[in-house]
Amino acid sequence: MSLLKTDHDKVKKLLAELESTTERGVKTREELFATIKGELTVHEVIEEEIFYPELKAHPKAKEIVLEGIEEHDVVNNLMGQLEDLPVDDETWGPKAKVMKENIEHHIEEEEGEMFAKARQVFDETELEDLGQRMAQRKQSAMEEFGVPSGR
Repeated sequence: MSLLKTDHDKVKKLLAELESTTERGVKTREELFATIKGELTVHEVIEEEIFYPELKAHPKAKEIVLEGIEEHDVVNNLMGQLEDLPVDDETWGPKAKVMKENIEHHIEEEEGEMFAKARQVFDETELEDLGQRMAQRKQSAMEEFGVPSGR
């Protein structure tokens, strides 16, 4: 789960940078948004293909996983709306802020309740195996979606 935590920290930092941009900072906004979208797309792939299905198999964790999937949908919807808007539109900043708040809430729930549930239902070996599978899938997803590994 340290891989997921590292992703979360990176996205939170990028979101903070995005929030400090203004309508005049068109290029900065465009670049940051593209980076955030790429990072989140890869992150969702590894969660929805590997972490969530494994965790959802345990009855005690099913509800929080379903909630996590719904939260991904909300963020994806907001990202789609932001993508369709010019970054210098007056509603872009407020919409980006709502997206940031949704992502931060989701991260908080994952790192709190969901990670705690995972530690209850998986032993150390299973957690390590999950981590390795997620790391491999992250690498292939980054290539698949053309997300650079730097920054």
